[in-house]
Amino acid sequence: MKRFSIATRVLSMAALTIMGAGLAGCGGGADGGSAESATTAKGPIKIWYSNNEFEVKWGKAMVASWNSAHPDQKIDAQEIPAGKSSEEVIGAAITAGNAPCLVFNTAPVAVPQFQKQGGLVPLDSFPDGAQYIKDRTGDLADQYKSADGKMYQLPWKSNPVVLFYNKDLFKKAGLDAENPKLNTQAEFLDTARTLVKSGAAAHAVWPSPASDFFQSWFDFYPFYAANSGGAPLVKDGKATFDSDQGKQVATMFQTLYKENLASKEVYQGDSFAEGKAAMSLAGPWAIAAYKNKVNWGAVPVPAAQAQTEGSTFSDAKNVAMYSACENQGTAWEVMKFATSKEQDGKLLADSGQMPMRKDLPAAYADYFAKNPLYKQFAEQAGHTVEVPNVSNSVEVWQTFRTAYAKSVIFGNESVDAAFKASAEKINQLAAQK
Repeated sequence: MKRFSIATRVLSMAALTIMGAGLAGCGGGADGGSAESATTAKGPIKIWYSNNEFEVKWGKAMVASWNSAHPDQKIDAQEIPAGKSSEEVIGAAITAGNAPCLVFNTAPVAVPQFQKQGGLVPLDSFPDGAQYIKDRTGDLADQYKSADGKMYQLPWKSNPVVLFYNKDLFKKAGLDAENPKLNTQAEFLDTARTLVKSGAAAHAVWPSPASDFFQSWFDFYPFYAANSGGAPLVKDGKATFDSDQGKQVATMFQTLYKENLASKEVYQGDSFAEGKAAMSLAGPWAIAAYKNKVNWGAVPVPAAQAQTEGSTFSDAKNVAMYSACENQGTAWEVMKFATSKEQDGKLLADSGQMPMRKDLPAAYADYFAKNPLYKQFAEQAGHTVEVPNVSNSVEVWQTFRTAYAKSVIFGNESVDAAFKASAEKINQLAAQK
């Protein structure tokens, strides 16, 4: 399984700016006048799913199963049309009024903008909507509520980020490859130094130093989640990272760059798969991606203090219903069918991604017994942190990334000054409607 291209999972700043142009006056969901009739209407619907080959396989089988049992409410399904990003395509469809009923590839970071466009249906509109989500996902679902308290996305699947390491390179550096010293950030730094000093690897770790807003999800954010007990970047409308826990993570990465343990250059390819870096932050998709390429191990992302159940970034994709949908009654039933225990099990088997269900290891105990490499991801899936559901979400992350790159990666400003200034700006952005 090839790595899910970040470009296909997330969107550009420009794309969201274009989406939002001229739409400031739009409401937050389906219009109230026709909401009641729309939510009960039954009939054919259209859906989009990801163009990832494993999700396409699952999607086609799910659609065939539904259609065979519901000949009068058939699903017309296709992969998300090509574009710079799936989110740009979805945003354009909302603007044109021809979005499908459901998209099984909705990025949480895009939901605030889609909601602002009036493009989403609150799932609380359905009598059993809120209860279904709570019963399936548990308390983790609370992270996906919008500012108005409603749910415009159904938490679907996650790729909990952990720390992969190359066992062969660890052995070459004289390190214990079966029980690596990676329990704390201090151990992580010491191990990184040993890897590079020994000549086992050119760099200990090689997160992308690029300025794209989403890059912080794969360096700072997992470590911050672990270090802060699961704090999101923004909570209750206020930035949280300008704290001892946040600055500790920033200082650790600053050290990595200062000591050339991490590169300031963008790597064209996969530095971990190609043996240029000894460690990498990745999700369960990496199991198939690195098969027969890397003799790997994986551990939870370390915090300042060793812990038994640390948090990490979820790297989730969700399902949303779009307000152009006429037969929302059918769309809701399809949404429940596609996220049933049976279908979630098939998604897990086909893609290796973690359905966002309560007590996942127990729910699919047979699968994890047969596929033990995935079990730690199932256990980690219950301790994940999402992108905060706040206004101007992408601009919030871009503001943070710019400050992080300037201070941590390139050392052109102190962490204290950069984090303080960016936190103040983010507080303003999150307060805007």
